[in-house]
Amino acid sequence: MMTAPQRIAVFCVFSSITATTYADDTDLRQQLTQLKQQMASIEARLNAQNSTSENQQASDTSVKPSQQQSPLALETETTVEPAPLTTIAEEPKQEGIQFGGAIRTNYSYTSYDEGNKSRNGDFDFDIFRLNLSGEIDDILLGGEIRFFDYMTAVKYAWVGYEFMPDWQIKAGITPVQFGNKAYNSHNYFFSTNYYLGLEDDHDLGILISRQIKDNWQLDLGFYKNDELGGVDGYVDDRTDRYSYDVVGLRQTSDGIFDDPNQPIGEYNTSAGRVAYHMKHGVINTEIGASGLIGGLHDGTRRVGDYDAWAVHLNSSYDRWNFQLQHSQYQYDVDGIQRMAVGAYGFYDSISAQAKSTTANIAYNLPVRLGPITDLQFYNNYGRVYDKSDRTADTIMNVTGVSVSAGKFFSYVDWVHARNQPFVGGSASGDSHQSEQRFNINLGYYF
Repeated sequence: MMTAPQRIAVFCVFSSITATTYADDTDLRQQLTQLKQQMASIEARLNAQNSTSENQQASDTSVKPSQQQSPLALETETTVEPAPLTTIAEEPKQEGIQFGGAIRTNYSYTSYDEGNKSRNGDFDFDIFRLNLSGEIDDILLGGEIRFFDYMTAVKYAWVGYEFMPDWQIKAGITPVQFGNKAYNSHNYFFSTNYYLGLEDDHDLGILISRQIKDNWQLDLGFYKNDELGGVDGYVDDRTDRYSYDVVGLRQTSDGIFDDPNQPIGEYNTSAGRVAYHMKHGVINTEIGASGLIGGLHDGTRRVGDYDAWAVHLNSSYDRWNFQLQHSQYQYDVDGIQRMAVGAYGFYDSISAQAKSTTANIAYNLPVRLGPITDLQFYNNYGRVYDKSDRTADTIMNVTGVSVSAGKFFSYVDWVHARNQPFVGGSASGDSHQSEQRFNINLGYYF
């Protein structure tokens, strides 16, 4: 049927024609006959157009709710003809690269540095950091570079692709998924595992990840060598790195912080992590296991092997978070009981074999204190023990609070530790004296 505006238009045509033919009845009858034929033709065309428009609207209405489903659901929808699918206006993908970063400063007051104590602590520049992430033509990108006063280090740099629903592959400097992730800690200093190379580690290789589906999550990785190219990487200083890695062998006569006389590097490492997610009322829990195995190379030949494994638990209840993890590692090289590691511009040492246990608790408190919107109170405890070099246990306990205020984020930590890097000791130290460090890290994130 014609709409009201269409009928008015036809009436105007009719009126104009009849006004010019009133003087002659014969002509009038002929023109009226022609007009009726024209009106019938116009009305038929208008009705056809209205029918097409109504059908198109009905097709759009039946398809749009399904746009919230997966593409597979759209393709298998039996009530929708294939043709109308081509008329759906899909939202354009958000492609491109986004940049961010951070600027941080650090205040520390320590028990083990007499100069620091006499100055009532030190306030220093910590880091300038740049991050990039994004997607171009379905290729995922991610990277982070860190600038310190004494070194520049790439934390990660990878390209990725989602080759199946819920499956993703990354290649480049990618994370080694091990234990609780993304971190087995809540504080600025991480856990004792970080200084063993078992937390927030990144190496050069390939990572395949399956997102959480049917409560299961899986990560599989193969790493050709560490992020600086292994034992013969083309770098000026093998300690200019973010992640801790083994870089040499320690003889009994070597000092803890000496340059290693025999450089080595990790290579051909395979790693896997599996986790199961479950919910019981308001309690959300992840339990899982991790393992890795690889070789050690001195630049000419394979000199040994290494492996590590861990079981972990990460549980959240209301505002509380609990983390538990037990780990063991072993570097198997004939006659060697200590290994040289490198990171943050200096060498250190770890036992060739040891066990590690960590236990963390945190409480999140939303607040309105000026610009402050969230506080997280935590206590993180870690111990490294049963060391093959028979040195004393490494112990670190961090009590603190993190503060969120818009783009500003800070850690306030009280650290009580023994044989702990950055707290007056080494992971291969043999001290029985505990040290303390009060630390405030202030950061602006953009």
